[in-house]
Amino acid sequence: MNRQEKVVDFITRNLVATKTAVQVDMKNHTTFKTGGTADLMIEPQSIYELQLLMKYILKEKIPYLIIGHGSNVLVSDKGIREVVIKIENNLSRISVENEKIDAEAGALLADVAKEAQKKGLSGLEFACGIPGTVGGAAVMNAGAYGGEIKGVLEEVQVLTAQGKLLIRKVEELDLGYRKSIIQTNGDIVLKARFSLKKGDPKEIEDLMQELTRKREQSQPLEYPSAGSVFKRPEGYFTGKLIQDANLRGYQIGGAQVSLKHTGFIVNAHQASTNDVLNLIKHIQKEVKRLYNVELETEVKLIGEQ
Repeated sequence: MNRQEKVVDFITRNLVATKTAVQVDMKNHTTFKTGGTADLMIEPQSIYELQLLMKYILKEKIPYLIIGHGSNVLVSDKGIREVVIKIENNLSRISVENEKIDAEAGALLADVAKEAQKKGLSGLEFACGIPGTVGGAAVMNAGAYGGEIKGVLEEVQVLTAQGKLLIRKVEELDLGYRKSIIQTNGDIVLKARFSLKKGDPKEIEDLMQELTRKREQSQPLEYPSAGSVFKRPEGYFTGKLIQDANLRGYQIGGAQVSLKHTGFIVNAHQASTNDVLNLIKHIQKEVKRLYNVELETEVKLIGEQ
Protein backbone atom coordinates (compact mmCIF):
# COMPACT_ATOMS: atom_id res chain seq x y z
CA MET A 1 0.00 0.00 0.00
CA ASN A 2 1.57 3.31 -1.06
CA ARG A 3 1.48 6.55 0.92
CA GLN A 4 -1.61 7.88 -0.82
CA GLU A 5 -3.54 4.64 -0.36
CA LYS A 6 -2.60 4.51 3.34
CA VAL A 7 -4.00 8.01 3.94
CA VAL A 8 -7.22 7.28 2.03
CA ASP A 9 -7.64 3.99 3.93
CA PHE A 10 -7.20 5.76 7.28
CA ILE A 11 -9.77 8.42 6.32
CA THR A 12 -12.27 5.83 5.07
CA ARG A 13 -12.04 3.90 8.33
CA ASN A 14 -11.91 6.80 10.79
CA LEU A 15 -13.06 10.13 9.30
CA VAL A 16 -16.51 9.56 7.85
CA ALA A 17 -17.16 13.19 6.90
CA THR A 18 -13.74 14.12 5.48
CA LYS A 19 -13.58 14.30 1.67
CA THR A 20 -10.74 13.01 -0.49
CA ALA A 21 -9.99 13.46 -4.20
CA VAL A 22 -7.12 12.23 -6.38
CA GLN A 23 -5.39 13.88 -9.34
CA VAL A 24 -6.84 17.28 -8.48
CA ASP A 25 -6.29 20.13 -10.96
CA MET A 26 -4.79 22.86 -8.80
CA LYS A 27 -5.81 25.55 -11.30
CA ASN A 28 -9.22 25.26 -9.65
CA HIS A 29 -7.84 25.82 -6.16
CA THR A 30 -5.64 28.91 -6.54
CA THR A 31 -6.42 32.50 -7.48
CA PHE A 32 -3.58 32.49 -10.05
CA LYS A 33 -5.31 29.61 -11.94
CA THR A 34 -1.99 27.93 -12.80
CA GLY A 35 -0.15 24.76 -11.86
CA GLY A 36 -0.32 21.00 -12.24
CA THR A 37 -2.25 18.31 -10.39
CA ALA A 38 -2.11 17.23 -6.76
CA ASP A 39 -1.90 13.48 -6.20
CA LEU A 40 -4.29 13.68 -3.24
CA MET A 41 -6.41 16.47 -1.74
CA ILE A 42 -8.15 16.16 1.60
CA GLU A 43 -10.91 18.47 2.86
CA PRO A 44 -11.62 17.92 6.57
CA GLN A 45 -15.19 18.68 7.62
CA SER A 46 -14.42 19.67 11.20
CA ILE A 47 -11.55 20.72 13.41
CA TYR A 48 -11.90 17.42 15.28
CA GLU A 49 -11.41 15.39 12.10
CA LEU A 50 -8.50 17.62 11.08
CA GLN A 51 -6.87 16.90 14.45
CA LEU A 52 -7.24 13.13 13.95
CA LEU A 53 -5.93 13.38 10.40
CA MET A 54 -2.88 15.41 11.44
CA LYS A 55 -2.14 13.04 14.34
CA TYR A 56 -2.00 10.18 11.82
CA ILE A 57 0.00 12.10 9.21
CA LEU A 58 2.55 13.28 11.78
CA LYS A 59 2.87 9.79 13.25
CA GLU A 60 3.43 8.25 9.81
CA LYS A 61 5.73 11.13 8.75
CA ILE A 62 3.75 11.74 5.58
CA PRO A 63 4.70 14.97 3.75
CA TYR A 64 1.81 17.43 3.56
CA LEU A 65 0.88 20.96 2.54
CA ILE A 66 -1.84 23.15 4.04
CA ILE A 67 -3.74 25.52 1.75
CA GLY A 68 -6.71 27.80 2.24
CA HIS A 69 -8.22 29.89 -0.55
CA GLY A 70 -5.00 29.58 -2.57
CA SER A 71 -4.67 33.35 -2.84
CA ASN A 72 -0.97 33.61 -2.04
CA VAL A 73 0.51 30.49 -3.64
CA LEU A 74 1.92 29.41 -6.98
CA VAL A 75 1.61 25.70 -7.72
CA SER A 76 4.42 24.14 -9.75
CA ASP A 77 3.50 23.06 -13.28
CA LYS A 78 4.76 19.60 -12.25
CA GLY A 79 2.06 19.43 -9.59
CA ILE A 80 2.17 18.41 -5.93
CA ARG A 81 3.32 15.07 -4.54
CA GLU A 82 2.67 15.94 -0.89
CA VAL A 83 -0.78 15.34 0.56
CA VAL A 84 -2.72 18.61 0.16
CA ILE A 85 -4.99 19.49 3.08
CA LYS A 86 -7.43 22.20 2.11
CA ILE A 87 -8.86 24.27 4.94
CA GLU A 88 -11.54 26.53 3.59
CA ASN A 89 -15.16 25.74 2.83
CA ASN A 90 -15.92 23.47 5.77
CA LEU A 91 -13.82 24.97 8.56
CA SER A 92 -15.37 28.40 8.15
CA ARG A 93 -17.67 29.05 11.10
CA ILE A 94 -17.89 32.59 12.48
CA SER A 95 -19.35 33.56 15.86
CA VAL A 96 -19.72 36.92 17.62
CA GLU A 97 -19.90 37.65 21.33
CA ASN A 98 -19.81 41.23 22.59
CA GLU A 99 -16.79 42.82 20.88
CA LYS A 100 -15.05 39.53 20.07
CA ILE A 101 -15.28 37.54 16.83
CA ASP A 102 -14.16 33.91 16.69
CA ALA A 103 -13.56 32.56 13.19
CA GLU A 104 -12.34 29.17 12.03
CA ALA A 105 -9.24 29.16 9.85
CA GLY A 106 -11.12 28.43 6.62
CA ALA A 107 -13.45 31.43 6.88
CA LEU A 108 -12.77 34.10 4.29
CA LEU A 109 -11.38 37.23 5.94
CA ALA A 110 -13.76 39.36 3.87
CA ASP A 111 -16.71 37.41 5.30
CA VAL A 112 -15.48 38.06 8.84
CA ALA A 113 -15.27 41.78 8.00
CA LYS A 114 -18.88 41.69 6.72
CA GLU A 115 -20.06 39.93 9.87
CA ALA A 116 -18.30 42.55 12.00
CA GLN A 117 -20.08 45.32 10.06
CA LYS A 118 -23.48 43.70 10.61
CA LYS A 119 -22.84 43.57 14.35
CA GLY A 120 -21.58 47.17 14.48
CA LEU A 121 -17.99 46.21 15.22
CA SER A 122 -15.15 48.33 13.84
CA GLY A 123 -11.53 47.43 13.14
CA LEU A 124 -11.70 44.98 10.24
CA GLU A 125 -12.81 47.43 7.55
CA PHE A 126 -9.38 47.24 5.89
CA ALA A 127 -9.90 43.51 5.31
CA CYS A 128 -13.10 43.78 3.29
CA GLY A 129 -11.30 43.08 0.01
CA ILE A 130 -8.50 40.74 1.08
CA PRO A 131 -9.10 37.48 -0.84
CA GLY A 132 -7.74 35.00 1.68
CA THR A 133 -8.76 32.95 4.69
CA VAL A 134 -8.45 33.74 8.37
CA GLY A 135 -5.71 31.14 8.73
CA GLY A 136 -3.68 32.57 5.89
CA ALA A 137 -4.22 36.10 7.14
CA ALA A 138 -2.83 35.19 10.57
CA VAL A 139 0.17 33.42 9.07
CA MET A 140 0.99 36.35 6.76
CA ASN A 141 -0.19 39.21 9.00
CA ALA A 142 -2.34 40.32 6.08
CA GLY A 143 -2.98 44.01 5.66
CA ALA A 144 -4.34 46.71 3.39
CA TYR A 145 -5.14 50.43 3.44
CA GLY A 146 -3.16 51.10 6.60
CA GLY A 147 -4.58 48.23 8.64
CA GLU A 148 -3.17 44.82 9.44
CA ILE A 149 -4.19 41.69 11.31
CA LYS A 150 -1.74 42.46 14.11
CA GLY A 151 -3.92 45.40 15.17
CA VAL A 152 -7.09 43.36 15.75
CA LEU A 153 -5.96 39.80 16.45
CA GLU A 154 -6.15 38.69 20.09
CA GLU A 155 -5.12 35.03 19.83
CA VAL A 156 -5.09 31.95 17.62
CA GLN A 157 -5.75 28.33 18.36
CA VAL A 158 -3.15 26.14 16.67
CA LEU A 159 -2.25 22.52 16.17
CA THR A 160 1.51 22.28 16.66
CA ALA A 161 3.95 20.25 14.61
CA GLN A 162 3.96 17.82 17.57
CA GLY A 163 0.18 17.38 17.35
CA LYS A 164 -0.72 19.46 20.43
CA LEU A 165 -3.54 22.00 20.70
CA LEU A 166 -2.37 25.40 21.94
CA ILE A 167 -3.64 28.94 22.28
CA ARG A 168 -1.05 31.47 21.15
CA LYS A 169 -1.57 35.09 22.15
CA VAL A 170 -0.86 37.72 19.53
CA GLU A 171 2.27 38.77 21.42
CA GLU A 172 3.76 35.30 20.87
CA LEU A 173 3.31 35.35 17.10
CA ASP A 174 6.06 37.85 16.26
CA LEU A 175 3.80 39.51 13.70
CA GLY A 176 5.53 41.90 11.33
CA TYR A 177 5.28 42.96 7.71
CA ARG A 178 3.91 39.83 5.99
CA LYS A 179 5.49 37.54 8.55
CA SER A 180 4.80 35.58 11.71
CA ILE A 181 6.41 32.82 13.74
CA ILE A 182 3.83 30.42 12.28
CA GLN A 183 5.64 30.51 8.94
CA THR A 184 8.56 28.62 10.46
CA ASN A 185 7.35 26.70 13.53
CA GLY A 186 5.01 24.22 11.81
CA ASP A 187 1.81 25.38 13.54
CA ILE A 188 -1.53 24.95 11.76
CA VAL A 189 -3.99 27.73 12.58
CA LEU A 190 -7.40 26.33 13.54
CA LYS A 191 -9.22 29.41 14.84
CA ALA A 192 -8.61 33.09 15.44
CA ARG A 193 -10.14 35.53 17.90
CA PHE A 194 -10.42 39.19 16.92
CA SER A 195 -10.93 42.00 19.40
CA LEU A 196 -12.86 44.90 17.85
CA LYS A 197 -14.58 48.11 18.96
CA LYS A 198 -18.17 49.21 18.88
CA GLY A 199 -19.04 51.41 15.94
CA ASP A 200 -21.91 52.62 13.81
CA PRO A 201 -22.89 49.92 11.26
CA LYS A 202 -23.70 52.53 8.59
CA GLU A 203 -20.34 54.32 9.01
CA ILE A 204 -18.52 51.00 8.93
CA GLU A 205 -20.40 49.99 5.77
CA ASP A 206 -19.65 53.33 4.11
CA LEU A 207 -15.92 52.95 4.80
CA MET A 208 -15.93 49.39 3.46
CA GLN A 209 -17.70 50.52 0.30
CA GLU A 210 -15.18 53.32 -0.16
CA LEU A 211 -12.26 50.89 0.22
CA THR A 212 -13.94 48.48 -2.19
CA ARG A 213 -14.26 51.25 -4.79
CA LYS A 214 -10.59 52.13 -4.37
CA ARG A 215 -9.64 48.50 -4.80
CA GLU A 216 -11.77 48.09 -7.93
CA GLN A 217 -10.30 51.24 -9.46
CA SER A 218 -6.68 50.42 -8.71
CA GLN A 219 -6.39 46.63 -8.93
CA PRO A 220 -6.82 44.26 -11.91
CA LEU A 221 -9.63 42.22 -10.38
CA GLU A 222 -10.79 41.09 -13.83
CA TYR A 223 -7.75 38.79 -14.15
CA PRO A 224 -6.55 35.85 -12.05
CA SER A 225 -3.67 36.91 -9.80
CA ALA A 226 -2.25 36.52 -6.33
CA GLY A 227 -2.44 40.20 -5.46
CA SER A 228 0.83 41.97 -4.78
CA VAL A 229 3.59 39.58 -5.84
CA PHE A 230 6.46 41.34 -4.05
CA LYS A 231 6.97 42.59 -0.52
CA ARG A 232 7.48 46.33 -0.19
CA PRO A 233 11.22 47.05 0.11
CA GLU A 234 12.05 49.49 2.88
CA GLY A 235 12.02 53.04 1.58
CA TYR A 236 10.44 52.18 -1.78
CA PHE A 237 7.10 51.47 -3.43
CA THR A 238 7.24 48.24 -5.41
CA GLY A 239 4.78 49.31 -8.08
CA LYS A 240 6.71 52.53 -8.77
CA LEU A 241 10.01 50.65 -9.09
CA ILE A 242 8.47 48.28 -11.63
CA GLN A 243 6.74 51.10 -13.48
CA ASP A 244 9.93 53.20 -13.60
CA ALA A 245 11.75 50.15 -14.99
CA ASN A 246 9.37 50.44 -17.96
CA LEU A 247 7.80 47.05 -17.24
CA ARG A 248 4.12 48.01 -17.21
CA GLY A 249 2.38 45.49 -19.46
CA TYR A 250 5.55 43.41 -19.95
CA GLN A 251 4.56 39.86 -20.79
CA ILE A 252 6.15 36.41 -20.79
CA GLY A 253 3.86 33.74 -22.17
CA GLY A 254 0.45 34.28 -20.64
CA ALA A 255 1.79 36.15 -17.56
CA GLN A 256 1.76 39.94 -17.63
CA VAL A 257 2.72 42.87 -15.42
CA SER A 258 -0.66 44.47 -14.86
CA LEU A 259 -1.46 47.57 -16.89
CA LYS A 260 -3.58 48.77 -13.99
CA HIS A 261 -1.25 48.13 -11.04
CA THR A 262 2.38 47.27 -11.73
CA GLY A 263 2.75 45.55 -8.36
CA PHE A 264 0.51 42.79 -9.71
CA ILE A 265 1.30 39.97 -12.12
CA VAL A 266 -1.83 38.68 -13.82
CA ASN A 267 -2.73 35.54 -15.70
CA ALA A 268 -3.65 37.38 -18.89
CA HIS A 269 -4.01 34.36 -21.15
CA GLN A 270 -3.67 30.75 -19.98
CA ALA A 271 -0.37 31.39 -18.23
CA SER A 272 1.71 28.56 -16.82
CA THR A 273 3.42 28.81 -13.46
CA ASN A 274 6.73 28.88 -15.34
CA ASP A 275 5.51 31.96 -17.22
CA VAL A 276 4.83 33.67 -13.90
CA LEU A 277 8.15 32.60 -12.39
CA ASN A 278 10.11 33.76 -15.43
CA LEU A 279 8.35 37.11 -15.28
CA ILE A 280 9.11 37.42 -11.56
CA LYS A 281 12.80 36.73 -12.25
CA HIS A 282 12.88 39.28 -15.08
CA ILE A 283 11.32 41.98 -12.87
CA GLN A 284 13.75 41.22 -10.04
CA LYS A 285 16.72 41.35 -12.43
CA GLU A 286 15.69 44.68 -13.98
CA VAL A 287 14.89 46.39 -10.67
CA LYS A 288 18.19 45.19 -9.23
CA ARG A 289 20.08 46.37 -12.33
CA LEU A 290 18.47 49.80 -12.46
CA TYR A 291 17.97 50.65 -8.79
CA ASN A 292 20.07 48.12 -6.84
CA VAL A 293 16.95 47.03 -4.95
CA GLU A 294 16.25 43.37 -4.17
CA LEU A 295 12.58 42.46 -4.60
CA GLU A 296 11.43 39.62 -2.36
CA THR A 297 8.31 37.69 -3.28
CA GLU A 298 5.22 37.50 -1.09
CA VAL A 299 3.72 34.67 -3.11
CA LYS A 300 4.90 31.18 -2.14
CA LEU A 301 5.88 28.50 -4.68
CA ILE A 302 4.65 25.03 -3.71
CA GLY A 303 4.84 21.61 -5.32
CA GLU A 304 7.42 19.57 -7.21
CA GLN A 305 10.37 21.65 -8.37
